[in-house]
Amino acid sequence: MSKRYPEYKGLHLPAIDQELLQWWDDHKIFDKSIEQRPEDKRWVFFEGPPSANGMPGIHHVMARAIKDLFCRYNTLKGYRVERKGGWDTHGLPIELSVEKELGITKDDIGKSISIEDYNQKCRETVMRYKAEWDDITRKMGYWVDLHHPYITYENDYIESVWFLLEKLYDKGLLYKGYTIQPYSPAAGTGLSSHELNMPGAYKEVKDTTVVALFKVIHDDRSAFLFEDSNEDVRIAAWTTTPWTLPSNTALSAGPDIEYVKVQTANPYTHAPVSVVMAQALVPSWFGGKNQPVPEAQSTPFKGSMIQGVRYEPLLDFGNPIEPLLGGTDAYLVLTGDHVTTSDGTGIVHTAPSFGADDQRVAKANGVGTLTLVDQTGRFKDTVGPFSGRYVKDYKDEPGYVPVDIDIAVMLKTEGKALNVQKYEHNYPHCWRTDKPVLYYPLDSWFIKSTACKDRMIELNKSINWKPAHTGEKRFGNWLENLQDWNLSRSRFWGIPLPIWRTEDGSEEKCIGSVAELAKEIDAANKALGLQQYVPGDLHRPYIDEVVLASSKGLPMRRETDLIDVWFDSGAMPYAQWHYPFEHAEVFKNNYPADFIAEGVDQTRGWFFTLHAIGTMVFDSVAFKNVVSNGLVLDKNGQKMSKRLGNAVDPFKTISKYGADATRWYMLSNAQPWDNLRFDEEGIVESTRKLFSTLYNTYSFFALYANLDDWNADDSGVMPVSARPEIDRWIISRLHTLIGEFRADMDDFDVTTACRRVEVFVNDHLSNWYVRLNRRRFWKGELSDDKRAAYATLHECLVTISQLISPVAPFFSDWLYRNLTAASGSQPESVHLTDLPMADPSLLDEGLLRRMDYAQHISSLILSIRKKEKLRVRLPLRRILLPVLDDRFQSDVEQVKELILSEVNVKSIEYIKDTAGMVNKKAKANFKSLGKRLGKDMKAAAEIIQNLDQAAILQFERGELLTISIDGQSYPLEREDIEVISEDIPGWQVAFEDGITVALDVSLDEGLVAEGTARELVNRIQNLRKSSGLNVTDRIRVQVESLPGVDEAIKQFGDYIQSETLADTLATGEVTSGSAVEWLEGEEIRILIEK
Repeated sequence: MSKRYPEYKGLHLPAIDQELLQWWDDHKIFDKSIEQRPEDKRWVFFEGPPSANGMPGIHHVMARAIKDLFCRYNTLKGYRVERKGGWDTHGLPIELSVEKELGITKDDIGKSISIEDYNQKCRETVMRYKAEWDDITRKMGYWVDLHHPYITYENDYIESVWFLLEKLYDKGLLYKGYTIQPYSPAAGTGLSSHELNMPGAYKEVKDTTVVALFKVIHDDRSAFLFEDSNEDVRIAAWTTTPWTLPSNTALSAGPDIEYVKVQTANPYTHAPVSVVMAQALVPSWFGGKNQPVPEAQSTPFKGSMIQGVRYEPLLDFGNPIEPLLGGTDAYLVLTGDHVTTSDGTGIVHTAPSFGADDQRVAKANGVGTLTLVDQTGRFKDTVGPFSGRYVKDYKDEPGYVPVDIDIAVMLKTEGKALNVQKYEHNYPHCWRTDKPVLYYPLDSWFIKSTACKDRMIELNKSINWKPAHTGEKRFGNWLENLQDWNLSRSRFWGIPLPIWRTEDGSEEKCIGSVAELAKEIDAANKALGLQQYVPGDLHRPYIDEVVLASSKGLPMRRETDLIDVWFDSGAMPYAQWHYPFEHAEVFKNNYPADFIAEGVDQTRGWFFTLHAIGTMVFDSVAFKNVVSNGLVLDKNGQKMSKRLGNAVDPFKTISKYGADATRWYMLSNAQPWDNLRFDEEGIVESTRKLFSTLYNTYSFFALYANLDDWNADDSGVMPVSARPEIDRWIISRLHTLIGEFRADMDDFDVTTACRRVEVFVNDHLSNWYVRLNRRRFWKGELSDDKRAAYATLHECLVTISQLISPVAPFFSDWLYRNLTAASGSQPESVHLTDLPMADPSLLDEGLLRRMDYAQHISSLILSIRKKEKLRVRLPLRRILLPVLDDRFQSDVEQVKELILSEVNVKSIEYIKDTAGMVNKKAKANFKSLGKRLGKDMKAAAEIIQNLDQAAILQFERGELLTISIDGQSYPLEREDIEVISEDIPGWQVAFEDGITVALDVSLDEGLVAEGTARELVNRIQNLRKSSGLNVTDRIRVQVESLPGVDEAIKQFGDYIQSETLADTLATGEVTSGSAVEWLEGEEIRILIEK
């Protein structure tokens, strides 16, 4: 006959994973977990789409475990939680990967390879590792619908994105502008401000800086600067980007800043020169080490005085000034409010093509521009000796010399530099290529997100961010400083911008659906005599071939830009359902999301685009709760990378340790939003602390429940209220845990929830309840008391399987099914159960308090035993227990027998006056007090150290203790003071959490004999187990005669026989049997026979 509760030879978590994966598939458990929940009770989750053009890493296991566990938890609460998977298939990462694979650059596309072939290669590449992603998703137990995912390159998805863009267009929130934008020459496209603010985008670099000297032209406007017409007067401007100096067309001063002229000698040519700069900044550039000496200084004058002063081009290569709003003036001093004296010279070198402030002030004053760097990041062919050189190292050229250095050398040689030096600063880099970004003039389409900034800020306040500071600070501050969203991308593989314009830009149309496109194509065919059709693929180049007609019958061609890939992902709440063209009711029932989760790097990525689109199009939040998880670092706190060789393979990790141990370690070790230092030893520890403990507890239960053929459906089990106090205590503890666990998980605090479960399983269930009740399980027949013990332990294990199931889905279901499968009356999987509510009628605060005292006192006594090397089986005479209050003594008295049995001591004696018995000292806790007391900490520590016994006792009893320092009062909390109890003669003392115990460690012959008897019972029981005897088998025992053994058997022989089921017990010479470890490193030989 098969056993009701399966028994196993050992725990192997990876094998459990495989068993459960197959069983879930065979029984469609994931589908059932959704289908059995009501349609009208939904908890909505949005999956942030990964890209399958790279292999998954261990950080993806972390991120996906967070998503999975809260979905599972809310399923247990009775919600219908559908999880639609998705794939992010467009954008720069895919394009760069294809370019590298094909050995081409962006410039080759449309030339050596057609756009059609290039995009086909992108389509193939983007799903290259889909099988591996599906595999890790399955192996880690992440339940998400992989069979019906949304895919961002599909026409239906694109059509929904076009719908959203048309909505923005109709609201006047889409516009085209020629502005300075972050631009990535390495990627060949502009970047949005949120891409520029991705984590790690700003890198510390050391660049060459120059204080350039611009020669003033002597005329009526500048005459006040000259002592004579031959004086060499130059205006000093500092720049960290010398490569922009050939494109200089103006200088900017602050109208109210005080400036002076300093007469000196050029530090490089030693020629006399007069330098104009802000008076406040003269000390920064003159009189220091390796700096020129000021010979004379003029009286100060306002910046407005030099407005309109003209100067000679600094580096004149004969390039014509390019009009800027029609303006072509150049080489004069302007004034602007962007100029400060915080650094530099108080004069700003102005190159309107490479700075937003520069362009703004130039436009306002009719100044033109010079764009002498092309979109690959190289100087054009008209920049003299610098022609064709990259302004940054975009090609990883061997021996690359920064062009900034050569420009600086030229300026020094020509007497046009006051200072050249290296300067460390943060500089923006492309988030995908890791190469420097330029600020570049671009014709781009923008979303006027600033128009909805206040509403975004308001709605953000209603979102529950975990951690809160990410929403309040990181995201909130980002919204406060929001800029318009650069939507355009000058690339090939992505969603095309659905805007068609006439050649002169006088008319334009934004298309919001395929049907609308078909209608416009028909009209264009008639007006222009064409034969066009809606392309079967809405990507480039097919959509580029579509020509529409204006109201005047003029041809309209599509703006060639693609849209920012982050708009793709931010559109998923709508496009995943092909809304509004299909599934309108489904969308309505699944918006907004109750929960999303991604890495902190998505704060200004996906989180922002979701929020922005939701606000601007639907005036709604897109999500209500968000968990922003931190980074997964190596165990030394270093970022993982293949280059460093410290990356962790998630497939190998899960194969070796199992998914549950990996997930539990990652989520219990640190809060999800904190960075995790990943260490495989932590997984081993998680296995030991939780899974091995639960496995051993279950094995213990199964062994004896099978022997007694106890059935979990036993209707004769006494109610909890009638069970022994120890049963009522663990059930009360269990229901306390349920309430706390629910509160933690409802607050998205999975780490605290996991740690509570660990404490319950280890400290309360295994190390206390099971250990103290072992005798109830294996002694005698199936009595009412024994049935109560089985029912209590069974309930604890089943409930724990439910509580751990969100984080440990495999082992929890294995444990649950082992406990319930034979019943037939329970749901077939733990993932189909309803999580119990905490039952107030089962909570007993008094009982919990008493048992807490028992556990604390026992722990203190056992710590003394360990310190004094007094083994637990050796009985001791008494415990002295100082009484905190009357209730304390009453509580302890009710659990006294339990304590005495646990620590193997004969009696407890209470003392109310500890004077002369226990000497206590107080010590300040600098960690908790330092923050509050600051400079008073040292004085406070001295006061606390000198507290007398009465004050310490008052503090221990919970009475208010206040210290005063220089008239300032400080009330002290429990954690502010550490109380240390000193040993008293003949006793050992221990203290913890306000409880002090003193243990009498003196021994006599009777105590030693009893201890020896207990040791013999232990050795005999171990031999029974190793010999393969059944727990009910009777035996005969012979024990080798050693010092103390005969006396122990003489005094306690009956006890030894009773405990070991021995019919006979004899001592003497034992020639056969087993030699086992004995006291003080000796061996003792024992023979047991059936």
